[in-house]
Amino acid sequence: MSRVKDRCMDPCLFVLWQQMKGKNLLKSTIVAAIGASGVIASMAGAAELGDVDTPIRLALNDWTGHQVSTYVAGEMLKAAGYQVEYVAASNLDVWDAMVAGDIHANVEIWSTSQTAEVDGHMASGSTIDLGDLELYAQEGLVYPAHVAELCPGLPNWEALRDCAAVFATVETGSEGRLLGYPEVWSSPGADRIAGLGLPFQNTPAADEAALTDALAQAVENNTAILATFWQPHWAMMEYDLKFVQLPTPEPACFSDPSWGPNPNAVNDCGFESARIMKAGWGQLAEKWPAAFEVLFSYTLHIEDQQPMMGAVDVEGRPVEEVVKEWMTMNDFVWQPILDDATS
Repeated sequence: MSRVKDRCMDPCLFVLWQQMKGKNLLKSTIVAAIGASGVIASMAGAAELGDVDTPIRLALNDWTGHQVSTYVAGEMLKAAGYQVEYVAASNLDVWDAMVAGDIHANVEIWSTSQTAEVDGHMASGSTIDLGDLELYAQEGLVYPAHVAELCPGLPNWEALRDCAAVFATVETGSEGRLLGYPEVWSSPGADRIAGLGLPFQNTPAADEAALTDALAQAVENNTAILATFWQPHWAMMEYDLKFVQLPTPEPACFSDPSWGPNPNAVNDCGFESARIMKAGWGQLAEKWPAAFEVLFSYTLHIEDQQPMMGAVDVEGRPVEEVVKEWMTMNDFVWQPILDDATS
């Protein structure tokens, strides 16, 4: 495998990271371009560790899946010989922190909730695309299965127009309530409600725990709830959540009001498929070559992440403990990545 060594990439080459979507083609193209610009690349041998005395700072966002993904990446880097620090950061401030070098990588970025940030920073070369995490992801409007009895016509989205009152709260009056993502997550749910002309008000949840607690209460009390939610997440199975069937998204949905069921608005369709990606500080490959290799090759699948999320949120175990247990039992998954990068 080609290796990045000794010097920083030419900044203009960072743009290639977002343009090439296939992981192997992406990496080989970048390495070839780096070699052509005079940066030393080798066809064999491990990447150098680089500055092992300076901790690699990983962004830690406020939802459990992100924390699981980040601690797995951190444990891998520690096993490779690095020091690691976890830095609490929100979606709103993590990009500026990466540009400044205060955070060196974010390993779970949902492109659908950070579209402008991803496009802007990747195009400028101020951060680097570290490839896909490879989680199968879906976002949308969800309800527990029992709600179909309270709102006949579900999962078709048009049923929500006729039974909005079932989802009403004291705060929303005669309109239904959509329990949305926390404000710092840049929730797309309110956009869809407005685009489809549904008589609902979006109420942002305080955090992930507030979202799942509200779903649990609705199941326990057999009451109606509509929420913006996602998978992978343990609550999808725990509370038998179903996705509302929204119109199939197409590019025109987001730019042409005449497209879709509402001729007067955009966003009158379902959620785009999320790309769950990783990104890093622009000088990551120069300062920590092997860490760059590890983070680029790192992936985490839904069948691994989701049970760990459940162990943290349902069983109440510390995320660090759950991740270390998974690392011990699944060294055959992550050890080859370290071996490839460092030996």
